[in-house]
Amino acid sequence: MPARIKLNSLLFPILAVAALILQVIDPSRIWKALLISFGGAWLIAWIWAYALKNNLRLTREVRYEWAQVGDTLEEQFTLKNNGLFPAAWVEVQDHSTLPNYSTARATGAGSDETNTWHTRGVCTRRGVYTLGGTTLHSGDPLGIYTIEIDQPESSILVVMPPVIPLPSIEIMPGGWMGDGRSRSNSLERTVNVLNVREYEPGEPLKLIHWPTTARRGKLYSRVLDSSPASDWWIVLDADAKVQAGHDWESTMELGVILAASLAARGLQTRHSVGLLSNGLNHQQTVWLKPQSNEAQRLQIMRALAMLEPGTLPLADLLERAAPTLGQRTSLVVITPSIKSDWLSPLTQLWWKGISPTVLLMDPSTFGARQHADSLANVLAGMGIPRFILSRDLLQRSEADPTLRSKNEWRIMPTGKAVPTRPQKDMDWRRLG
Repeated sequence: MPARIKLNSLLFPILAVAALILQVIDPSRIWKALLISFGGAWLIAWIWAYALKNNLRLTREVRYEWAQVGDTLEEQFTLKNNGLFPAAWVEVQDHSTLPNYSTARATGAGSDETNTWHTRGVCTRRGVYTLGGTTLHSGDPLGIYTIEIDQPESSILVVMPPVIPLPSIEIMPGGWMGDGRSRSNSLERTVNVLNVREYEPGEPLKLIHWPTTARRGKLYSRVLDSSPASDWWIVLDADAKVQAGHDWESTMELGVILAASLAARGLQTRHSVGLLSNGLNHQQTVWLKPQSNEAQRLQIMRALAMLEPGTLPLADLLERAAPTLGQRTSLVVITPSIKSDWLSPLTQLWWKGISPTVLLMDPSTFGARQHADSLANVLAGMGIPRFILSRDLLQRSEADPTLRSKNEWRIMPTGKAVPTRPQKDMDWRRLG
């Protein structure tokens, strides 16, 4: 670890040199005593600082290499002093980039002593961050010298976006118009919902559509498609020119959360899910072909964690994607754009047998003047399923970890309290 010794004050060296000069010019017990005092203190301080520079060591370990918004990040620090001189004070300076997280600490370590402590913090924002490096500051008890020990080792931490329940959003199954109609005598059914109807005695309770039941005051069942499950292409509009809001409370962040939540739902219901977005820049887009495995989920979440606003319009993105989208595909468009220029390429995809579902983020709820109602009416006239989503979704505790209880516990029937979101990976990993 690179280390430096810095002289804080010239007082002791000047006094020692002055006493030496006076002793040479006019020998006296006074000058000799001052020389021994100031010179000895200066020498001892340098030896002390040099010993700390060579013998102080810090080890930094973390439990997880990736996390999700709302997860608790825990680190373990081990400060070791292998020398004969104690470190009366040690300042630990952290250079991590994770928002609202710092491991800065003032501590110490005696002669041949080990000091271990833990730090905890909540991951509050999605993104790719750096944990480390670290700088140690210490010095001799007289304050003549200060040492700096740089520990450049660091690790990359990916904080994935939160996943929230979206019970009122149903994705239109892929296929041509009229294809894949339900058959009541079908033994195998997929999770593609075509419609709802009144509940009939004897039907499985898992088919009950609870939002409709609560709204109409009586039981309603979901009508499921008996055709094979279609692929889901999630298209997230990250065009910077159409976004509304600022920082965390923006359509950009809401769109990322919606995409993450829909991807999790699709993969859980055994759909192959892909992601398409115009983020990053004009030349580069996010393009993940549909797959239905755990690796795909992690790829989608990582891409969403890194996503930044881009410059490619949604209409151009849909035109570029058209040749690669197969039939029997469900296209989920997530956008705050109330312009109608992207409806033309969307209609062309629909004619090819690609079934669109549009999630409109209402920019008016983020402080913009535009409303999503007019475009929603146009989509309704075209027969395209559409859902208007507002800023309120960002106020849920699942989306904003600051609204959650610091101690989330569930009481078991036996009376034992267990954490509601236990961490699975509990191994310590050294940074670097």
